[in-house]
Amino acid sequence: MQKEIKRICQSCRQLKDRNFLLRITKLKDNTLIINPKSNEIGRSAYICNNKNCIENFIKKKKYKTSLKNPPQEEVLRLIEVLKSLF
Repeated sequence: MQKEIKRICQSCRQLKDRNFLLRITKLKDNTLIINPKSNEIGRSAYICNNKNCIENFIKKKKYKTSLKNPPQEEVLRLIEVLKSLF
């Protein structure tokens, strides 16, 4: 039996199973990637895969604290990718 891994959504602050969240990772070279199933190593933030949480994550700039000030050009690219999800 596999153990459920729980993470907190950075937008709504609810504890959820990791399989239902988007994982945004800042790699060592400061690039940002969205990798829900990947094992990339780096600073990560988890958000719910729904429109409200994604909009709140962008609007309130939660990425600044959860990803420890990522580069602005990477943030702009990330916002475009997140907006295309809904």
